[in-house]
Amino acid sequence: MLFEPRSGRLAAWGNALLAGLVSPDEAAMSIVGEDAVHRVAGLPGEAGPVGLTLALGRLRALGVSGLRVALPVPGHPLGLSGPPEFNARALESEEAVIAVGAALGLVPEVAEAGPAGDVHVSVTWHCLPVREAPPADVPSLGEAERELAEALREATVVLTRLDVAGSGPMAEAALSAYRARAEAGAGREALAPGYPPRAVRVLALAQRVDLMVSLAYESGHGGAVAASEMAARAEALRPVERVARRALVAAYNSAVERY
Repeated sequence: MLFEPRSGRLAAWGNALLAGLVSPDEAAMSIVGEDAVHRVAGLPGEAGPVGLTLALGRLRALGVSGLRVALPVPGHPLGLSGPPEFNARALESEEAVIAVGAALGLVPEVAEAGPAGDVHVSVTWHCLPVREAPPADVPSLGEAERELAEALREATVVLTRLDVAGSGPMAEAALSAYRARAEAGAGREALAPGYPPRAVRVLALAQRVDLMVSLAYESGHGGAVAASEMAARAEALRPVERVARRALVAAYNSAVERY
């Protein structure tokens, strides 16, 4: 399916709830999605983990007016503002949510149980103190859209090169899988109520670029039979992947940013 981080769902539907555009139950159900349960641990004023509906209400009572997304990876602390302890937890999960209006952040811990095909997924969001400072390396929607247009061209060139240089059926199967996944996600609501159309457009394009990069990696070595060629492909895709993540963060954060 198209890439949709749990932090994105929490921020998007949390922002819609904080803006009074959806009910607490609708927000909680949309955040949980296909998971079994989400709980929040470490909330100020709560002795133990609580459900999402109560947690979102508690955050509002603590002065939270909005939620931002962070999608950090090693060498790129995208969306983070510190302190180091929180950044380390977020980097381990490769995602986090940062509150606006209170120095708090949420990092997910995902647990899976059960056999293949019947996996029970539970998520615990750990609430931790954060530093109130501008998030790292988050572009505006306009910047993200311009970067994505170029990144999509680059990703297409890389995939085409793989198709030409590698075994055609394998590359064609990867591209067919991309089209099927994109079509499967086309009818769903990409963002929660309250987001501008441009954010929806940027999110959809970022997901498309991210999926193309994932398919390029999943296709094996393709025509890159030499180690140097494999390294060159990874080097070409790395900045494309970075642009896609920056755009995802810009889209999810657009409900609370004023560019």
